Amino acid sequence: MDYQQRIPLAEKMRPKKLAEVIGQSHLIGKNGILRKIIENKEPISLIFWGPAGTGKTTLSRILANEVNADFIEISAVTSGKKDIEKVIEHARQNWNLGTRTILFVDEIHRFNKSQQDAFLPHIESGLINLIGATTENPGFEIITPLLSRSRVLSLKPLNIDEISKIIKNALEKVSPKTKIEPEALKLLAKISSGDARNALGNLELILNFEKNNITPEVIKNSIENSTLIYDKNGDSHYDAISAFIKSMRASDVDATGYYLAKMLNAGEDPKYIARRMIIFASEDIGLAGNGALSLANSAFDAVEKIGMPEARIILAEVTIYLAKAKKSNSAYNAINQALSDMEKEEILNANIPEYLKSNVKISEKQKYMYPHNYEGGYIKQEYLPKEMRNKIYYNDKWGNDEGNYKK
Repeated sequence: MDYQQRIPLAEKMRPKKLAEVIGQSHLIGKNGILRKIIENKEPISLIFWGPAGTGKTTLSRILANEVNADFIEISAVTSGKKDIEKVIEHARQNWNLGTRTILFVDEIHRFNKSQQDAFLPHIESGLINLIGATTENPGFEIITPLLSRSRVLSLKPLNIDEISKIIKNALEKVSPKTKIEPEALKLLAKISSGDARNALGNLELILNFEKNNITPEVIKNSIENSTLIYDKNGDSHYDAISAFIKSMRASDVDATGYYLAKMLNAGEDPKYIARRMIIFASEDIGLAGNGALSLANSAFDAVEKIGMPEARIILAEVTIYLAKAKKSNSAYNAINQALSDMEKEEILNANIPEYLKSNVKISEKQKYMYPHNYEGGYIKQEYLPKEMRNKIYYNDKWGNDEGNYKK
């Protein structure tokens, strides 16, 4: 087997020019910002945020090539401080030769704060243009100083038509005699979850079994069932997390554990699950268990530090706790109702009682009754605007909420 045959299909099909890229038209279309950057030949530091297989690496390489920059690629998973120092030294040599350096950092969210900090002076000096690639929300994973010096560009999962076009192009190039039935093409595109690399990897696997006519049955027999059952960016993804949340809400511990296992087995991001548990702790447990939010937040921190496979134990522990906890959505309902009232002009513009304002006349200030001066630290007085007297937002209808409440 020669070298070319050993190259993965996804790499063989990687676009070399902007015109060859399929998808991301909002970035590379006629008025797309990335196209403008390339046309002006003035690169800036960027953060590419999007799912796997959407073109983050490919677009970075094309950008570097189009602006005649030296392209250096590292991964935050395998690189450390010494690797960064070597890159910076290489960039200085380029600088002396009048050559730009574009540093591409794959999975930049894996770098800790101090590692991300190390890039700042070199971005500011113009020594490097940084392109960070991440599948995680930059607002959570990238330090603020780095975000302020970069432009975040969001890459979207490719749609079925775009994936289908990539598959057909690949067949024409590597196996032109192979036919693929329309339903098979649609199925293969769908299970690829908007990921071009995944689509081409699946196609390569299928071609090992069938080179004449690809049917839906051939696809199902060639690819593991887990891929077909759970689409991380499609309906199965949302169905599983929906069932997980609803089972916790119903305090069904076993169903909750099943859907947690289903998501983890399919490769769902454990941090995504942990984030949804934080939301659940606030929305569905709320004031019935004041420790739930802290525990869910701690679970996210622990999952982030530990990673899989051990993170499954942390998620299981907190999942069971949340499922068994008393439930209350009183805070959720209260803020939603109050925000809904903000759409009513008479409520939005209602006058705050004078004795509650920060700068008030002595005569008005004396009307305010300081609760700590009264028995039990409580005294009944009006706090809502006059137009809203007797308005109720908070309602502990099941009596599950912790703490004292007087109205």
